[in-house]
Formats: sequence, C-alpha cells, structure tokens
Amino acid sequence: MPDKPSNTVSAARQVALTVGRLDSLSIPPCIGAQLFARLRPGQFSLSALADIIESDPALTAKMLSLIEACGLSLPEARFSLRRALDKLPEHDIRNALLSVDVLQPPEADAAGTHRIPVRKGLLLHSLAVACGAKAIAEMVSPQMNSQLAYCAGLLHDFGKLALEETMPKSFALMVEEAESASQCSCAIEQKHLGTDHTIIGKRLAEKWQFPNRITLAIWLHHSETVTISRDMPQARVAAVVQLADSISRQVGIGQSGSFDLPEPQAPIAQCLGISSEQLRQIRQNLSAAVGQQSKVLGLDLPGAAARYGEAVRTAAAQFARLHAELSIENRRLQSASSHLDFAADFLLSVGSAVRAVEIAENFATRWQKFYQTGRVCLYLAPPDELQTLEAVVVESLLQSARVSLDAPTGIPIIPEAIANDFAIVNAHDHIGWLFEQLDADFDANRTKLLPLLLNGRAIGAIAFELHYPDDAKLFEEKFRTSASIAGAVLGMAMARQGQQHFAERFVRLISRPSQPPPPTRPAEDLLDALAEMAAGAAHELHNPLAVISGRAQLLAEAESDQEKKEILKQIYENAREASGMIEDLMSFAEPPRPRPAKTEVKQMLDEAVQLTGRKANIEHIEVQIELAEDVERVFVDSAQIVSAMANIIHNAVESYSGKLGTVKITADAEESGELVKLQIKDSGCGMDAGTLKKATQPFFSARPAGRNRGMGLAYAARFIQSNRGSLNIASDPGSGTTVTIYLPTE
Repeated sequence: MPDKPSNTVSAARQVALTVGRLDSLSIPPCIGAQLFARLRPGQFSLSALADIIESDPALTAKMLSLIEACGLSLPEARFSLRRALDKLPEHDIRNALLSVDVLQPPEADAAGTHRIPVRKGLLLHSLAVACGAKAIAEMVSPQMNSQLAYCAGLLHDFGKLALEETMPKSFALMVEEAESASQCSCAIEQKHLGTDHTIIGKRLAEKWQFPNRITLAIWLHHSETVTISRDMPQARVAAVVQLADSISRQVGIGQSGSFDLPEPQAPIAQCLGISSEQLRQIRQNLSAAVGQQSKVLGLDLPGAAARYGEAVRTAAAQFARLHAELSIENRRLQSASSHLDFAADFLLSVGSAVRAVEIAENFATRWQKFYQTGRVCLYLAPPDELQTLEAVVVESLLQSARVSLDAPTGIPIIPEAIANDFAIVNAHDHIGWLFEQLDADFDANRTKLLPLLLNGRAIGAIAFELHYPDDAKLFEEKFRTSASIAGAVLGMAMARQGQQHFAERFVRLISRPSQPPPPTRPAEDLLDALAEMAAGAAHELHNPLAVISGRAQLLAEAESDQEKKEILKQIYENAREASGMIEDLMSFAEPPRPRPAKTEVKQMLDEAVQLTGRKANIEHIEVQIELAEDVERVFVDSAQIVSAMANIIHNAVESYSGKLGTVKITADAEESGELVKLQIKDSGCGMDAGTLKKATQPFFSARPAGRNRGMGLAYAARFIQSNRGSLNIASDPGSGTTVTIYLPTE
C-alpha cells in the first residue's frame, strides 16, 4: 500500500498524468474469447458484437470515442449506441476492437491472480447499476432515455476501472483498506492519491468525448444529486445512477470497492417519482437482468484463458491467410499502379502541338528507363508517298537522337507478323534493313520488336534490348498496355500533322490573289492591309467551310460504304482544321482591344522568357537581359506585349537549329522619354531578304511544313501595333536577327 503522500497535490498530478495516457481499457480473457470469435474473417456480425459492446464498460467507452472521432452525433434525447454503430464502417469497428488489450491470465502473470477477480467484481457491479438505471429511467416521471441511463450506469465507475488498469496493486490495497475501515472508496482514494475515481472518470470522459450527461453521472453519482438536479435538470441521470448504485449494493451484486452504507434510497426515489413498490420490483428483477448480460460476456465461462487462447490462435491463422492473400493482391496492385504512373507521366508530358517524332523520342526514353532495357529504337510508318521515315534511337544512359532512315524496297516497313496484331518477335529476323542504317549496335540475340497499334493497324514499332530475353513472356501484358497507349497518342499526333499540312495547302489554293500585290509600304500600313484582307477572307470562307463540314458529317453518318465513309470523314475533319485556321485569321484581323497600364519592363521581360520556356519545353533558356538605369515602366497591355515578345524570343531560340544559343535583350529609354526601345538579338541562322519581307505575314513560316501555322510574328506585330508601338526586323543569313521594338511610356 503506498504511504500517504506529504503533498497530495503532487500525488494527484502524478495520477492524472498516468491515467491521462490511457487510450482504452483492457478486458478479461473471457470477454476476449467472445470478442475474437466474432471478429474472425467471415464471422463478423455487428448484432452479436453490439450485445458484447453494450455489456462491457471498456468496449462501450472505446466505441463512444470512435463515434465521436468519426464525426457522428449521439443526440441525448434519442441516444442509441447500437444505431450509431450501424453507421460506422465495419473495418473501423474491427480495428478499434482489435486494439483493445486483454488482461493476462493468472498463469502468465502473478499479479493477474488478483486482477481478474477484482475486474470481474467491478464488471458485475457496473452491469447491475446499468440494468437498474435502465429500469428506473423507464419508471421516472417525466421519462428519460433508458439507453442513455443504461450507458451512464455501465460507465459510472469508469474512474475505478482506470485506476485498476494503471495501478492494480495499489488499487487492490485501497479496496482492502476501505473494506477493513468500512469506508467509501472515495475517502481512501483522496487519502492516498489526492483525488478520487469520480474526478478521474470525469476527466477521462471529457478527454474521450463522452456525451455530457454520461460525464455528469460519472462525476456526480457520489454527490448530493437530489439537490443538484433541482438546479441542473441535466443532472437527473446522475440521480438515477446513484439510486441504481444503492440498489445494486443492497442486493449484493458484484463488488463496488466501497464498504460504507449505501445511499438512502427514499429521498432519491421521491425526487425521481419512484414509488416503494417500483423499488421493490427493481430489486426483485435485478439479479435476473444482470445474469442475462453476464452470459453475453461469458463471465462465468469455464477455462476462459484457454478459450481465449484458442480464439486468438484461430483468428490469427485466418488473419494470416487473409494477410497472405492481401500481400499478393497488394503486389499486383503496386505493379498496376506503377504502370498507371508510367502512363500518366507520359500522357501529361505530351503537349497539344508536339510533333509525332518528339512524342516518339519522349516515349522511347521513358520505355528504356521504366523497363530497364538496353538500347531502344522507335520508328514511325511514313505516308505512302514518302520514301523516308522518322525514327529515334536511345542509347545507354538515356542518350537519345532523332534519325531519318530510307524506307526499304520490296519489304514492308511494318513486318506482317505485327502489322495488325500485337506480338513480340525477334527484331533481327524482320527489320535487318533498319539496323544496317543505324550507328548503334543492337544485340541480335536480345533485341525484341513489337507494334504500336491504333485501331488494329500498326503506325510504328519499337525495338529494344532485353537483358533477360525470357522476360518478354513475363511482361507481355504490360508491354501490350504501354504500347497501345503510345500507339493512340502517336496516331493522333500523326493525324494532326497530316490535317495541318492539308489545311495549309487548302488555304493557299483558295487564297490566291486576284491582282498583283501593292507596292511596299511601311510596316504598320502593311499590317493594317493584311488585317483587312484577313478579316475579309475569314468572313467569306467561314460560312462555306461550315457548310462543307456539316454536309460531310451528315453524308458520312448516312453512308454505308466504308471507303466513301472514310473519304467523307476526312473531308469533315480537314474542313474543321481549315475552320481553325480561319479563326486564327479572324483573331489576327480583330485582336482584343488593349487594356494599357503602367508595367515594369523588367517584370514584363522575365514573364516573356518564362512563357517562351513553357512553349519551347526548355527548362533553361540562355538569355542576357540588360536594362539601362533610366528604363522603368511602359504604358501597354502587359499580357499582349508579353505574348508578343515570347513569340519573338521563341523564334530567336529556334534560329539555332536544335542547339542552345544565347538570346540578348536590351532596353534603353529614348531621349524624349516618351518611348522605350527594346532589342532582341540572336546569332542564329538569320533570314534572307525574301524571308524577311514576309516574316510578319500570317501563315508564313520558313520552317518545314507541319511545324506550326506561322502566326507567331504576325500576332507579335499586331499586338505591338495595337499598343501604339512599332516593330522592325533586321537580319542576315548566317549572322542572326535583331528585332527592335518601341513602346510608349505614357
């Protein structure tokens, strides 16, 4: 027995710290056996579990805490623990119950020889108070929720259970002292601990967020409940519990740990409107009610420890089998997830205007990295009229290169074995003509070939070295999935390039000038003329193209001949592409009205460089920016000017023909202070006089067809002009290009 502490405040704090660490109470082995038998996989029954939970204070407390943690409400007027459990996910209930500790059986712990009988005595007393409180609640006037009263009675000695959990030896000695002195347990607890089980129970109930009236019953059931409930109606449940406690002690069910005389029942019964006859009925029926609940818990179950051990072993075996099955499924899901990540990363990296060969290079590099292969070659089938094809080769360490290859004569570019169906074949048996043109030395014994299919037709193929050739069969389904994704993306990119090329040819044919071009005029006048012409052409062409597109779509839907249907579909799709170009013309002709504001030149240049990086898909552009000290702000629509300069910088970056070169940007203020002069210089390929003359015209591009629509400089010049600025381009072939821009400051 602990000596009486000289400082009860210090002792109380120590007890509060110890008890405050609890997150649940343990249960005896007999209850553990009942619980585990119902938690085994395939044996989960919420109804059977609810019977056990509602009969044990530790399990009831655990569920009340879980209900609150899950954000469910327990309205006191309609309190029902069972209904609340119905709303919880089964796995949450199972996990919470499995986390509850079980008292060690006597043979495993010398201290357990005393703990289990003490705990059983407390449990029986708690059950008696719960059953008595429920019976009283059904008789009081006005009636109160009997389920709430039952739960409050079951948990009324929650503080005692917590003390027995954290300091079992000291608790047993305090019970012995209370018995020898015929005193209330509260007095002995205050003497040695500086606190008592009602305070401890109240604090734990608040921490675990029990309903307020249950917390009041735990705290006040040894107080003057009659007086308190007159001023605090919500404390009536504490009076019900106090009366039930007195009756259960009088009947002698269980062991409360207190040995003073029970509270006088008459004043409490009178306060609650309970007659002496009703009290007699409650006392008479109490033992039978407690006996029924005791059977649910198996408190008198013979060989409880052995039954608990058997239940644990059975549950463990079933959980082990379930764990093994889940581990296999988890590995399968992890593999599927990694492939999903591979596909998602690839798809997210593909821009809307990226050329097919660039997508092919991207995919081939990712293929080598993800599947840990050796060298990789991906090639695309060209249109029928072309005798060259595009390919990418990825050497070791992810070093890639794009190459142009000669199509074979008399041999299909896509081998017949994979032309229309997925298969993995030995590459050197089918595409020797390709390896002869490559500098890379592919291992003939380890190189496999598979198709990139789109709608049952191969639009390309990928050859790769497998470090372990037998892996081809193991990874066949994963290869099939990844290749089908690449086939779909590459097929759409190739179709888009073909449509764009067709649309450009179509627009050139229908836009032939009817008279010689006018003599050369200043750049601003020329832009105005081009804009006027573009607007007229756009308005004239828009409606006919809409008619062509609509009629072709209707005819295609009604056509049964597949070949004609495909021709009509091509007309419809290319008319739509031409409509897109018409929309570009209209945007050029009638750009949005600028909304000028004072804008920092440095900020505007930084944003233009960042925008260029995103457009060109380059992480770091080599740009040198030099601002004179007197350059501060310009009065323009910053969004339009940033877009214009980004187009100019992008052209400068691309002038280096695939290499990275430096772009120099300078900014100076004119002497008048009314203009800021910006110059963007590169040392790239430059332009000849004929190209320079057409540089700002819509749809003009000196790059290969299909690269883009050639609207970059046209938009740039148009935006600068609409912001009261001017643009001039100077260039020499092989020496680079200088673009000079003047922007107003006011």
